[in-house]
Amino acid sequence: ATILTQAMITNGLKAVDKGANPVLMREGIEKAAHAVAEKLLEESHQVTTNDDVKNIATISSGSEEIGSIIAEAMEKVGNDGVINVDESRSFETSLEMTEGMQYDKGYVSPYMVTDHDKNEVTLENPLIMVTDQKVNTIQEILPVLEEVVKSNKALMIIADDFDNEVMSTLIINKLRGTFNVVAT
Repeated sequence: ATILTQAMITNGLKAVDKGANPVLMREGIEKAAHAVAEKLLEESHQVTTNDDVKNIATISSGSEEIGSIIAEAMEKVGNDGVINVDESRSFETSLEMTEGMQYDKGYVSPYMVTDHDKNEVTLENPLIMVTDQKVNTIQEILPVLEEVVKSNKALMIIADDFDNEVMSTLIINKLRGTFNVVAT
């Protein structure tokens, strides 16, 4: 689609330079796009089975093994699931399932890491606080922190930014075991 669009624009500009009416060209392009879209819908095939997914993935990847793994992944996560493809550190092609949510923005401080071997944070059933504001003082989030201590649950704070004093307070309390928190 990108190559086709590029060619249409390039050739359209050349035609306009040679005196073609740009309004008529736009109308022609819109008619052609509509006709192509209708033809694609007419010729399309609903992907309904795991074999359909496997066949498409095999053709797209050029590999029976990858096609099978993608089909298996689609079967496990369903139509609304998310599949991430990562480069392997070995020569083995594999499928790894992660339950729950994965948030890839990262943590603000290495003191919040829960798995030092993998250098990642994993929280089980945490409370989550989301704000599009900077957290300037610990008093702004104190009611949330009190609830975290009462519930004995972990807390994930997603914010635009954190004041250094807020981060220091969160880290000290995490290290003391007062509560488990990750800020991102």
